[in-house]
Order: sequence, then structure tokens, then C-alpha cells
Amino acid sequence: MTWTAGPAVSVFADQVFEKRVAVITGGGSGLGREVAHAFARLGGHAVVAGRTEARLDEVAASIRSGGGSCLAVPTDIRKPEQVDSLRDTVYRRFGQVDFLVNNAGGQFPALPSTISDNGWRAVVDLNLNGTWNMTSRFMAPMAQAGFGAIVNVVHTFALERGAPMFVHSGAARAGVVNMVKTLAPYLMRRGVTINAFAPGIFSTPGMVAAELATIGRTERGFTDEMVAEGTTVRMGTVDEMAAMVLYLCSPASRYVCGATVIADGASMQTNWVNFFDDDDM
Repeated sequence: MTWTAGPAVSVFADQVFEKRVAVITGGGSGLGREVAHAFARLGGHAVVAGRTEARLDEVAASIRSGGGSCLAVPTDIRKPEQVDSLRDTVYRRFGQVDFLVNNAGGQFPALPSTISDNGWRAVVDLNLNGTWNMTSRFMAPMAQAGFGAIVNVVHTFALERGAPMFVHSGAARAGVVNMVKTLAPYLMRRGVTINAFAPGIFSTPGMVAAELATIGRTERGFTDEMVAEGTTVRMGTVDEMAAMVLYLCSPASRYVCGATVIADGASMQTNWVNFFDDDDM
């Protein structure tokens, strides 16, 4: 699969990330794939981590075919020993990590009453504990180097209005938002910024296949329903979301720390589409 920078990513100066190293979890598809390609196009070394080796290899091959630098490291962020191995591998290869994008995560839309104990624990382990595993392993060497940026990708359901489709993921990612605020003053004093990025609903093949299909929706039908109910004027694009991640790693954001940056087309200020029947709980 080829990659072409979209209009949002294209605003960044060529080589703005020259010789910088970015570790991106969930790098095999969707937003992670887009971010990895963008870092490499802008002069950086991209390291993609995730559970599906074939997807990581495809991303790495695609980046290299365009003249970029990419290392693929299969990693399950829920397993601390694998995160340790990822960290050690990257530092042996490059001697530094400048940016950490904690993009890996996942959830399934479900009524609260239907979520099993195992389902709850699995989502919390991935989204909260996995993000902590990555952050805790990389923040110390970044602070020791005196430079870095950590971007923890959450979603708008982690914020004030709650998570009508994702109570498990909303609770877990709200914990990530608090983690960001707590760590920010410690890391800022050491030259490392840490922020949360909360995208609204945007279109990726993974979202359509893994989430909308489970509630019997198509992307077109879901988008039309959101527009009709006043939730949003359109879905976001993966290019727009990648540009926000790049911004939080760029020289322009060195004084942004402890923030939760929202890119949702104002949908949090409007009506939310009703995902389930009113009689369900």
C-alpha cells in the first residue's frame, strides 16, 4: 500500500524531524501507520510497534520503499517484558528516543450491562496499563537526555461527557488523561513534554471493520446519521489526526505540556448520536 502525505501533514517543513527517533505503538494500521509514514517523510526514524508482525512489516517496507527509515518491532504493550525488550532494541539501534506516541489501544462498543469482567479487564489492561508500561519505560531515559515528547492518544469519550459506547475504554483513557496531568510537571522540568490527544470520530479501515460492524453500521450510514442528528458536519480524516500528533512533537509545541488537545470538529458541543435503543441499558 503506497502512502502520500495529505494536506494537513504537508504543512510541516521538510526534515523538521531530521535524525529524530519516534516510537509509535499501534503502528501497523490506521493512525499509527499514518504517523509513522509522516515522521519518516519528515526526516525521522520511525519505529513501529504492535502485535501483528505482518502489518508492521508492511508499514516498514512501504516507508523504506519511499526512502524513509523504519524499524518494526512486534510488541504487546500489555506485557512489561516485551516493552522492556522494545526499549532496549530501540536504544541499541539508535541510541536515543525523541518521541513516544502511545497510539495502541482498542475497545468494542457495548451496552454497559453486557460487558463481562474479562472484557472490562482486557480493555483497561490494554488502554491504561499498556500506556503506563510504555510511558514508564521510556520517560526516564528521555528525561535523562533532557529532551522528548510523549503523546498519549485517547478519545473524546474519555472526557467530560462520558463514553456512551465505551464505558470500559472511557474509564481507562480517563485514567490516561490524569496520568498525563500528573506526570507533566515532573517531565517538563527535565525537557520532556507529555500531552494527551483526543480525536473525535475519524475514518480508518480499522474503525469501520472492528467497531462499526459490531453494531451493524456502515461508515456511510453512520456518518449520515451523525450529520442528520447534528453530531458533526463530517468525519475527520486520518491525515488531520496525524498532523495533530506531529504538532505535539514539533518545535512549535515545546511549551505545551499536560494538555489534552481535542480535534473533534466541535462534536462535543453538539448532540451525540444514539448508539443503542432507548429501552436497552
